[in-house]
Amino acid sequence: MKVLVSLNFPPLGIEMLKQEGLDVTVWKNDIPMTREELIQATKKHDILLSSSIYTLDADFLEKNKHLKLISQFAVGYNNIDIEKATELGIPVTNTPNAMTDATADIAFALMLAVSRKMFHMHKTIISGDWGHFRPQANLGMELKGKTVGIFGMGRIGSEFARRCRGAYNMKVIYHNRTPNPEMENELDASYVSFEELLKESDVLSVHAGLSNETKGLFNADVFSKMKSSAIFINTARGGLHDEKSLIEALQNKVIWGAGLDVTNPEPMNKDNPLLNMENVAITPHIGSATVEARNEMSRLAALNIIQFSRGEPLTNLVD
Repeated sequence: MKVLVSLNFPPLGIEMLKQEGLDVTVWKNDIPMTREELIQATKKHDILLSSSIYTLDADFLEKNKHLKLISQFAVGYNNIDIEKATELGIPVTNTPNAMTDATADIAFALMLAVSRKMFHMHKTIISGDWGHFRPQANLGMELKGKTVGIFGMGRIGSEFARRCRGAYNMKVIYHNRTPNPEMENELDASYVSFEELLKESDVLSVHAGLSNETKGLFNADVFSKMKSSAIFINTARGGLHDEKSLIEALQNKVIWGAGLDVTNPEPMNKDNPLLNMENVAITPHIGSATVEARNEMSRLAALNIIQFSRGEPLTNLVD
């Protein structure tokens, strides 16, 4: 089995593949392959260890229909045409659970940063505009006892809710495809309609996958139904929110603030108005950027390949 490792992933998983006796080719450049480079390199291999930065659409899969497995170094897989992969008989695996804590931490950190305008206030120091004490200037808001709304009470949403409850005793409400009795019992969380989630949340944090149903869901109409004092957090996928609508909602004080680890589009343009708003905190899609999370992603991505090469059941099969 020839395995193409398409990015400079952490060595833990790569060493696992080599120890298994697999023929491994590693792309060691920090700059990703071009689409054509990826197509041509994949043609020479049986298995592709990929990443969500690559678009593995129907055209790519048709040109590499010989593939025996795609192991995705990520939880999400909306970059892959799963229907086409299934049609061609190419199994796809992912790395769930690896980044749960790291991403929940980022969401929590963004919530806190937005509530106290931390990113903006840091910029005032850099620009030499610290100034004098003004009792009514640069006021943020406290989070204790507020209501946090979770859109998508899965692994990451649940961990974020635990942090909010534990740190600030926040009331937890959520909207999900199905109720989550575990979180209801543990955190006294309440399952609510989407409309009620928008109406009641002081902080609304998004932890859902990107699909045809959720793409652009958080738009002007949705923001208009939120509290004018609400904070919007998105650490899931940039495509879940309409960025033009978000900018306008913040500029017109329809909502109070926003914290983003994902943007629409990515990378974000350096002149994006969001970057200069007081009540906004943005990080460059670093939800999984911890040593622990990336190592575990590497381990799971390699494990998926090893299981396949041994003819064992695939633990993290997507399709």
